[in-house]
Amino acid sequence: PNVYRGNPFQVEAAIVYDPTKFKPVESVKLMRFANRAPLLYQQSACAIYKAATSIDWRRYGLNQTKGALPTGPCLIVVHLCSVWVPFISEGKEAIASYPIILKEIKLALQHVGRKLSVYLSGKRRAHLELKRRELFQRYANEVSRALSSLTGESEASVRGLILELIEKRRKSQNVKTNNS
Repeated sequence: PNVYRGNPFQVEAAIVYDPTKFKPVESVKLMRFANRAPLLYQQSACAIYKAATSIDWRRYGLNQTKGALPTGPCLIVVHLCSVWVPFISEGKEAIASYPIILKEIKLALQHVGRKLSVYLSGKRRAHLELKRRELFQRYANEVSRALSSLTGESEASVRGLILELIEKRRKSQNVKTNNS
């Protein structure tokens, strides 16, 4: 919570990342709320929109052109809760751009952006690990044949040891991702 002109307010933010529901090539959807009421009109005049476009979303794993909302399979939700919401007009269509409100909205969006970045990097790491494991499995026969000729061990026992190492690595990676 924070205060502007003697009025307390609090900003809540969330990011929904779902490639199955949202198209990765479209601009993200921005849902704006004030005291649990949706703000449907004058999006570009709203403090929430201004704060969202001022953030460099590339740091968090989304594409963005300068001065626009990012593109990606996301939905961004921002809610401003206050006893007196500073709307720009009597129509209650957009929130006024007070510097302290812009700052708090930006901080909330950066906080959820960092969580999104952690999630996306984990997905990338898991994908790279899967590719690496598939590569080792693909060449396990040739490596076991070469190692058996060098060491004198049977090819089947060397292949078994290699596959055992691959399985150990898979289990340790699953434990790491489940604990994170």
